[in-house]
Amino acid sequence: MAFADSGGTKIYYERHGSGPAIMLVHGSGGHHAAWWHQVANLSRDFTVVTVDLRGFGNSDSSMPEFDGQDFPGDLIAVLDQEDLTDVMVVGQSIGAVAALRAGLSRPDRIGMAVLAHSLGGLSDPELTPLVDADRAEAVKLPVIDRLLSRKFQQEQPEKTFLFQQMGTFNVATMQDLRNLNTNGPTIAEIEASPLQVAFLAGEKDAVIGVRTVERAHEMVGGSFLKVVPNAPHSMYWETPALFNAALTVLRNELTARKAAAA
Repeated sequence: MAFADSGGTKIYYERHGSGPAIMLVHGSGGHHAAWWHQVANLSRDFTVVTVDLRGFGNSDSSMPEFDGQDFPGDLIAVLDQEDLTDVMVVGQSIGAVAALRAGLSRPDRIGMAVLAHSLGGLSDPELTPLVDADRAEAVKLPVIDRLLSRKFQQEQPEKTFLFQQMGTFNVATMQDLRNLNTNGPTIAEIEASPLQVAFLAGEKDAVIGVRTVERAHEMVGGSFLKVVPNAPHSMYWETPALFNAALTVLRNELTARKAAAA
């Protein structure tokens, strides 16, 4: 158990394994324990850091309001305390917003931001309407159907129940997060940064369409794209082997690029 100080706020995190570093950042219904499939697998070859954003899990949740603009600082506080560099920060859903902004502000610590099932709050006049249209369709579905496939829910009721229970440990909710996407980075800002950006998409994601993610990849020069067939929004939970394999490929690519540039 460890805590980092993020501007006076206690941020809980865990560090497992050894090797090139991967930080996993949860979405609105998660916390550090949601990554049980990933920690057990990836820590065999990598240093894996899990973190609770403020308002989630074991981190400080005493503040009267939660501002998503504070999340990038929470990640940086952990990386500074652990003195990690060349980190691949993987943000799931809203966690991708924190991952991208943290990477742009501290490329000395973060080598790649993986935007899983999200565009990371990217601000662009073409992409924003596409994201809004995807969300307008998503809200027509029950929340659980946006996140997990019906097939998984029917065949894995125990894991579906545990998935739903994860969010009960959090104080902050999606409705509480003020300013999450305010003043998001532009494509020009991303392309001007040394930060590598990768988009990780599920073919069956009901929250953000794969075509929207593919278009973002086309527009962000030098970005990576990995689309996992038949995977839903919560790929890390429903198809963890595929999710872990994708992260391994991306982490190895980052390591290889750094070695080639040395």
